[in-house]
Amino acid sequence: MNADLSFGLSLADAADAITLARFRALDLHVETKPDRTPVSEADRAAEQAIRSLVAASGRGEGVLGEEFGDESGEATWIVDPIDGTKNYVRGIPVWATLLALVRGGDTVAAVVSAPALGRRWWAVRGGGAFADGAPCRVSGVSRIEDAVASTTSSHGMEAGWAALAATAYADRGFGDFWQHCLVAEGAVDAACDPVANLWDFAAVQLLVEEAGGRCTTFAGAPPAHGNSFLSSNGLVHDGVVSLLGV
Repeated sequence: MNADLSFGLSLADAADAITLARFRALDLHVETKPDRTPVSEADRAAEQAIRSLVAASGRGEGVLGEEFGDESGEATWIVDPIDGTKNYVRGIPVWATLLALVRGGDTVAAVVSAPALGRRWWAVRGGGAFADGAPCRVSGVSRIEDAVASTTSSHGMEAGWAALAATAYADRGFGDFWQHCLVAEGAVDAACDPVANLWDFAAVQLLVEEAGGRCTTFAGAPPAHGNSFLSSNGLVHDGVVSLLGV
C-alpha cells in the first residue's frame, strides 16, 4: 500500500477511536466558536491525537487543522477532525474525519472516515478512488434533468439553487462530506456547499477527481478557502455552474 495512504488510514483509526467513543455521550461538552458554529471536546481531542501522531512519526510533516491552526511543513496534513459537528452533537451519524496530505502544492492522498456510518473512502493522486476498499467512479449522467443534486444547506444558497433543484431529477440535502463522497460513488451527480474551507474540501476534492469528477467554485474557478464548492461527475458540471449563477 502507498505509504502516505497507509499513514493516513492509521491517523483515521486514531481519530475514529476518539470520536466514536464520545458520540451520543450524555456528558459530551460542546461550545460555540466565534463564527457561531459548534465545537465539541471530541473535535479537539481527535485533532490533538492526529497532531501528536504526525509529530511523532518522523515523516517531517506538519498539520493545518480546523481547531488548532496552521503548523505547516514541507508536506502538510489538512485536518477536519469532525466534519458535520452539528450532526455529531445532535446524535446524527453523518459526520467524518477528513484528512488530506499536501506535498509540493498538490494533494497526494486523502482519507474520509465516517465510523458511525461504518464507511471509509480514500484516494491517492493517480491511483484512483475507493469506497470501503472497492474502486468507485462518478456517474455517467449527462443531463441535469436526469441528475441528483445535493446541498449541505439551502441557507446561504443563491437563487440559482432553486433553479437547479427545479431542473434536476431529484434534489437532496445529504450534506457536508457525505454528498461529495456520494458523487465519487456515482450515486449523486452534483453536490453544493455555499461556503467551504480548505479542511472541508481538500480530501473530498481528491476523492471526486480520482473518481473521474470535477470540483470548482460555483463560478467555475478552482476551489478556494472560504469560497463556494461544487463537486460533480463532470458531465453536468458546466450546466450546474450556469444554473447556480442565475
